[in-house]
Amino acid sequence: MARTPLPPLLYADTGTSSDQLYFSRVEVHDPFIAFGAGRKRISVQSALEFGRVKKAGTFDAVLPLEEWRARAQARWPRRAVGAAEIIAEVARAHRLRAFRVADDFPANLYLKLRALGLRLELANGPLFPEREVKSPAEASALREGNRLSAVGLAAAESALRAARPKGRFLVTRGRKLTSEDVKFAVESAILRAGGISLHTIVAGGDQACDPHDRGSGPLRAHDLIVVDIFPRVVDTGYFGDMTRTFLRGRASDAQRKLVAAVRASQLAALKAIRAGVDGRFVHQQAADTLIAAGYETRRTERGSVGFIHGTGHGVGLAIHEPPRLSPTVSMKLKRGTVVTVEPGLYYPGLGGCRIEDVVQVTDRGTRLLSNYHYEWEFR
Repeated sequence: MARTPLPPLLYADTGTSSDQLYFSRVEVHDPFIAFGAGRKRISVQSALEFGRVKKAGTFDAVLPLEEWRARAQARWPRRAVGAAEIIAEVARAHRLRAFRVADDFPANLYLKLRALGLRLELANGPLFPEREVKSPAEASALREGNRLSAVGLAAAESALRAARPKGRFLVTRGRKLTSEDVKFAVESAILRAGGISLHTIVAGGDQACDPHDRGSGPLRAHDLIVVDIFPRVVDTGYFGDMTRTFLRGRASDAQRKLVAAVRASQLAALKAIRAGVDGRFVHQQAADTLIAAGYETRRTERGSVGFIHGTGHGVGLAIHEPPRLSPTVSMKLKRGTVVTVEPGLYYPGLGGCRIEDVVQVTDRGTRLLSNYHYEWEFR
């Protein structure tokens, strides 16, 4: 008989903890106490947040922090009362002696609670494994996140089309177009549309050969430019995540072959996805397609080249969630999970290319949650 899991305990803010946002469903910008008690979800809030959180109606009970701080102080009159003592007092009142906590639970708080007699069990994985399977409402929120990604891609495309090749560089309004210019266009467009986009990637030429290089400085004519946008919807906290590779000018035959291979690899991965399939198998389909097209992945003295990352990852309230489409991790895809599909190739001197979309896994295949065209060469 399976053991009933311990109730969860969280102490975090919703901006940095996707688990806290998932459990609480209301934004609070300072760390706060939230826990389960049977089927109830309970939070402890300061006077600053008490009314707003209570009005949101996402908790079964909202307790006043000041009252429970006073009760803890009465129990430990010679101690400087903090979060640990308040949690211990609230747990005692609710007859709770043990909790399950996330693997990144604050270490100092963990030790203090253990010293106060509470038993804490690390999740040793996701605190809420059910987050992996997305409900229809969550899928809708993720579709909205990807609508924002498309807004950003359209802004990037518009900026690139408005520039013109002049010598080695792209020029707009008499000056060189930069990665920073395009990122500003992307992020301001998304802000107007109801999202926040941080750490946007607009990387051209050899900069794009490091997949997480955000890109900087002037953009060159006839170079491949990777634009990777992962905005968060302000109202829900769910992310979008889309990548396209653009080129302003005239592509070489080698560049066209590279882009075609990456798109074929993405289509092969998409075709392989369905409920019950191992993410490692999906990745292998993408990799095999690139190998068949003649693209080798290898290590060099300056770093790796070719297909140097996994094919995809889960996305939700965090930009990277389980499952993975990876060569190193075996994870069966469940119906309803949402994953990115983003193969890429990276060769300094030729450039980088990545194409990314977001899909929900079904019994028979995938449901596309992102939408943007694949035209990439703007002459």
